[in-house]
Amino acid sequence: MSHGWATKAIHLGHDPYAGTGDLVPPIHVSSTYTFPTAEAGGSRFAGESEGYIYSRLGNPTTNLLEQRIAAMEGAEAAVVTGSGMGAITSLLWTLLRPGDELLTDTTLYGCTFAYFHHLLQEFGITVRHIDLRCPDAVSEAVTERTKGVYFESPANPNMRVVDIAHVCKEAKKYGLWTVVDNTYLTPYLQRPIELGATYVVHSATKYLGGHGDLIAGAIAGPTEEMKRVRLVGLKDATGAVMSAFDAHLILRGIKTLHLRMERHCQSAQAVAEHLHEHPKVARVFYPGLPSDPGYEVMKRQASGFGGMVAVELKGGYEAGIRFLNGLQLFIRAVSLGDAESLAQHPASMTHSTYTPEERARHEIGEGLVRLSIGLEDLPDLLRDLDQALESV
Repeated sequence: MSHGWATKAIHLGHDPYAGTGDLVPPIHVSSTYTFPTAEAGGSRFAGESEGYIYSRLGNPTTNLLEQRIAAMEGAEAAVVTGSGMGAITSLLWTLLRPGDELLTDTTLYGCTFAYFHHLLQEFGITVRHIDLRCPDAVSEAVTERTKGVYFESPANPNMRVVDIAHVCKEAKKYGLWTVVDNTYLTPYLQRPIELGATYVVHSATKYLGGHGDLIAGAIAGPTEEMKRVRLVGLKDATGAVMSAFDAHLILRGIKTLHLRMERHCQSAQAVAEHLHEHPKVARVFYPGLPSDPGYEVMKRQASGFGGMVAVELKGGYEAGIRFLNGLQLFIRAVSLGDAESLAQHPASMTHSTYTPEERARHEIGEGLVRLSIGLEDLPDLLRDLDQALESV
């Protein structure tokens, strides 16, 4: 029987009637696993038989989460990690070697940008930013050294939307793999692998967990490549292993992901529309607004516009600081995807790894404020935004 998306997120991979009859999948906390014989242990190490060896390689709780994430993303397999950056680094340390080149979009999350420019390039890997919204961007940039393309859609923090299907189609013409960070929209709203991407990465800290009480990441992609990521990128290169307790919390979180995302989207749309005409707002970045450059692309590739809104305030850097300090209900914090509404100032916080010149070049304004719209009552959120804008 073929089940729907939410049913898979709640039921896949667990039989509540088996074993002791647990309705909720149990948490497996063992660090290591036993072998009935020495030969059985050797067979597992040789990859000749299935079975657990050591929790850095796999654990029943984390593996159940991997099954569900793969199913939600429409992927063959998944690997979970101890953080979102653990997912990105475990994947790219597996795929890239000195002398390779990586193409990426104009805008990236601050820590991803730092990893690309402060680490990958130190190891002889070239990273080049191109405007992936341009139809011929990949074709014009690819060289014999290029191995893959990495991007976010929408991008953190300015909500740039990239046409995933188009970029992936162009990349495949040149034998390139593609990686899409799908943290902002989640697999409930957008599934890049179904649009042609090779891999998807997540900060599962955000919407997948959904409650601000864990740090985690996830990678989804082809089965054989996920085996390589587990054995090379995760086991040896980063050791960024997810705990069974965190996997349990994410398994709980994804049961309500579809319900939470509907509310996040509804409120974010209303916030974007409310701020769009405000005299102290220079621009609202939200792909659910018909005036947004990404509106038509998002309608094609996603079933919703997400819960993140970015606002460029008139008055620049100081206006962003004053606005943040004026908020009373929105909480000043740098994560996203929680039940609580959060606000942060990228120029002084998440994207301070960029120089001011780099922020200008990568379209991150000094007065930009990123809002993660939570699950509170919408009228309360709008009142708080209005009173904070009075201080700008």
